Amino acid sequence: MQNNKVNQMLTKKLSTFEFIIIIAMNFSAIAFSIDAILPALPEISAAMSPTSPNKTQLVISSFVIGMGIATLFTGPLSDSFGRKKIILLGGIIYITGALIASYSKTLEIMLIGRFVQGIGVAGPRVVALAIVRDLYEGRRMAQIVSIAMIFFTLVPAIAPMLGALIISNFGWRSIFIAFIVFSIVSIGWLLIRQGETLSPEHRVKFTFLNLTNSLKECLSNKIFLTSTALQALTFGILFSSLSTIQQIFDTTYNKNDSFPQWFALIALISGVASFANSLLVVKVGMRKLIEIGFMIGIIFSLSLTIFSYFTSISFLLYFIWQSSAFFMIGSIIGNLNALAMQPMGHIAGLAASIIGSISTILGVMLAIPIGLSFNGTPTPLILASFILSFLGLLLARKVLN
Repeated sequence: MQNNKVNQMLTKKLSTFEFIIIIAMNFSAIAFSIDAILPALPEISAAMSPTSPNKTQLVISSFVIGMGIATLFTGPLSDSFGRKKIILLGGIIYITGALIASYSKTLEIMLIGRFVQGIGVAGPRVVALAIVRDLYEGRRMAQIVSIAMIFFTLVPAIAPMLGALIISNFGWRSIFIAFIVFSIVSIGWLLIRQGETLSPEHRVKFTFLNLTNSLKECLSNKIFLTSTALQALTFGILFSSLSTIQQIFDTTYNKNDSFPQWFALIALISGVASFANSLLVVKVGMRKLIEIGFMIGIIFSLSLTIFSYFTSISFLLYFIWQSSAFFMIGSIIGNLNALAMQPMGHIAGLAASIIGSISTILGVMLAIPIGLSFNGTPTPLILASFILSFLGLLLARKVLN
């Protein structure tokens, strides 16, 4: 009787719509944790780092670093113990980090809390992707991920506005309580509704030998390595944009009050890219769309970089550029994940961990110096984005074709 119940849970499959919503919400834990806190950065800076406002960017970077490190382990742990247990563990750690940050008295303690939050968010981030790979593959998987990214974009679209609303009514520390509530809802929904997708007979015992062998297999696959490198370049653009966007709106263009609305519009434009990708990927293919994405980044960034040598960049031009950058990212990330995971179905959890960990850590390492180079204008960010997009296109054409 007990075995029958276990088998029913393992074979339980939701409707495609509900499945995508659940996956999108767990993907969105990252976006919500970053974007909702953006309106609080000026107040955090004034309270904890008034003499060095650029250091407040580390509230974003420390979260991403913790996520990148933990991502390497959550996949293999889910391959050994099942997907749902690791997602639950990640949620507990995430909530602990949010509580630490909420009660912090110094910027350093807050950064520790954000780092712990990043460790926790790696659970739903990686394991949700592994769940998709358990149930789908190939272009169908890319399509599912792209559709999930459409819903995913709704979170960054509303997160700054929601964050600003919470902050204005309850103070900036209350944003960490919102993180806790979001985690409980998104993870709780998955745990209640989605059955375990990795049956016991397909689990890999967690040993260093198995971990090492799987790691060697991933790193010896040219497509996997290339997809990871390309995602790192893309994340470099994403994280540097997120680290500086609030400062650019506030310091450069004096639009701090309207920042949440503008950010929502940028996020929705990024969602258009994911929607277009979900329609085109089956016909055009992942490799071609990756190249097109990097070409978009090159054209817009190079044009604005040249323009900046003759005159200052207006807010409208910056907004167009930032929207194009997010559009590029939205058209690339889902395809890179699906391309890397395609040959790794038998070790999906570890493969998702490796690409997520390496690309995130390298991406934030690229983003930190770019963000700290902020000089009151968006020019350093735009120039760096052009360089990273150009390198991405060269690598994609040389290896993926």
